[in-house]
Amino acid sequence: MFRSMFTLPAGSTCCAAVLSAAILASASAQVLGETSRFDLTGLADLSQRAAFQQFAVDLWPQARAKGISRRLYEKAMSGLTPDPKVIELASNQAEFNTPIWDYIAKRVSEKRIGDGIAMHYRHERLFRAIERRYGVSRHVILSIWGMETNYGGYKGNMSTVRSLATLGYIGRRKKFGRKQLLAALQILQNGDITLEQMQGSWAGAMGHTQFIPTTYNAYAADWDGDGRRDVWNSIADAAASTANYLRIRGWKNDRPWGWEVTLPRNFDYKQIGKRKRRSVAAWTKLGVRPSVGGNFGVAGVDSWIILPAGARGPAFLVTDNFKAILAYNSSTAYALSVGHLADRIRGAGPLQSRWPKNDPQLSRAQRRELQSLLAQEGLYKGEVSGRVGKHTKAAIVSYQQIAGLTPDGYASRKLLERLRASR
Repeated sequence: MFRSMFTLPAGSTCCAAVLSAAILASASAQVLGETSRFDLTGLADLSQRAAFQQFAVDLWPQARAKGISRRLYEKAMSGLTPDPKVIELASNQAEFNTPIWDYIAKRVSEKRIGDGIAMHYRHERLFRAIERRYGVSRHVILSIWGMETNYGGYKGNMSTVRSLATLGYIGRRKKFGRKQLLAALQILQNGDITLEQMQGSWAGAMGHTQFIPTTYNAYAADWDGDGRRDVWNSIADAAASTANYLRIRGWKNDRPWGWEVTLPRNFDYKQIGKRKRRSVAAWTKLGVRPSVGGNFGVAGVDSWIILPAGARGPAFLVTDNFKAILAYNSSTAYALSVGHLADRIRGAGPLQSRWPKNDPQLSRAQRRELQSLLAQEGLYKGEVSGRVGKHTKAAIVSYQQIAGLTPDGYASRKLLERLRASR
């Protein structure tokens, strides 16, 4: 079906209308061959296939500009259809829809901790060597491996090209999908992996530590020196690639990612957040202490306070290494899970403070309502998306200060109810 766009006679006019007509005719033949009669379902299927193939036609000039051969592009894109599972999963990411305490408990389980310790023992020489070369904690690399694929137990079985083509074709992540699709085709063009073997998650993340294609192209490493950066099959390449990425994103091995801390009773909650960063020594003078007792072990390192579940939940003092983990996945729940799992593999104990489970996390619809109400108060000017980012948190803090509440920036049910009552 798709091959026709490349095999027009020399000198033919390759306008969009001609290509669309050719693709539509081919799609029609395929649909008619699959259905005993051409009913409305068949017509809808035909329309979707034709539109998706037109998307592939339109993307070809960009692929050619990236050095993708016509032959590879035909092979990768011919006959593709949108993957409905990708569309479903794109709107239901666990990092943003699961209470943080459930998210961390599931990912930092006793089994995953035990498996991480076992993997450290089994591959200790390799991970120590990678730590020495890149200056990144081997326990954090192990933790990311465990978080992403359960130490290689499940690396994803979805076609990377189809997943990214789906994201590039429909939904709110079109720009991401198209950029990653072109990068995936470059990987295939370079010969690091075959089309059939290029599998991963619904979002196009691949291999032991789930690199997206652009990250792979920029940071993947060939640790074993075989000429291929094989993050799919080589633990060494995947671990070195992860270390290289974290190193370039600012990881420094002279400090941890952060600490769970105890705040003093008179703590000023206006001091939370990255904009209020100060040295560990300065926080210590303000009465901030490690929850497990003792000293922080560093003094001059910049750090800031985060309260992922508000003032009633655990508090953490984090460093720029936490920001490096966030570069891997921009979810606070993810970064905390990576840091905590790394600590547990290293031999540390569980978190000391309890989560406020009696104040359930808002649903996405409720978070959208919260943003809308904050906007009506003149405090929020961002997209009403249901994703609580820095702008939503800033708006919450502003409202809390006006209302005389603890300004912890937490999107709680009680806050939503108060906003509702004020309308």
